[in-house]
Amino acid sequence: MYALADSDTIAAIATAAGNGGIGIIRLSGPAAFDIARAITGVTPAARHARVVAMRDRTGEILDRGLLLHFPAPHSFTGEDVAEFHCHGGSVLLHAILAECLQHGARHAEPGEFSRRAFLNDKIDLVQAEAIADLIASGSEAAARSATRALDGVFSRQINELREHVVALRVFIEAAIDFPEEEIDFIADSDVTERLDAIARQVKTLLSSAQ
Repeated sequence: MYALADSDTIAAIATAAGNGGIGIIRLSGPAAFDIARAITGVTPAARHARVVAMRDRTGEILDRGLLLHFPAPHSFTGEDVAEFHCHGGSVLLHAILAECLQHGARHAEPGEFSRRAFLNDKIDLVQAEAIADLIASGSEAAARSATRALDGVFSRQINELREHVVALRVFIEAAIDFPEEEIDFIADSDVTERLDAIARQVKTLLSSAQ
């Protein structure tokens, strides 16, 4: 598991580049709540939105919007997470991000929020890749496929297949290691049926992956 106590607090603009009606700045790490409190002066209840004024170091208001807190481990990254939901002007977003950096956060690397979620066992590798697939999807079918992967559908199928393979391997090794038990492995129709079922499951999984 990722060493939460040793990790930096990271910050980044979480919405697309450019101007828009709403923009989001996300903080993740041990100092996320302290930084959010330094900018707004308040700490909202966990998973509740609160209207706040976001101020620079001189006390001047940069914007008014929402502040949300997601305490560890019940957050996307598994760490303490704070989010500013403000107006989506590019200059404004970068100004608030700059305040986060001035208060001790560092700029997140590309994909670092997802990487921390993976390292903290919040998502598996397939789900981490599905996030990028969902963002980059060029069709509704691709988006639906990525969403299913993100929900863990593909991972559960892989894990189920792995369990079947491991169970069959155990049987094979038992037949090899304990020949005195007179286990007739070659003639065991149940083993053949299980192997055929695994092969069909692999074929179906490959087809659905395409």
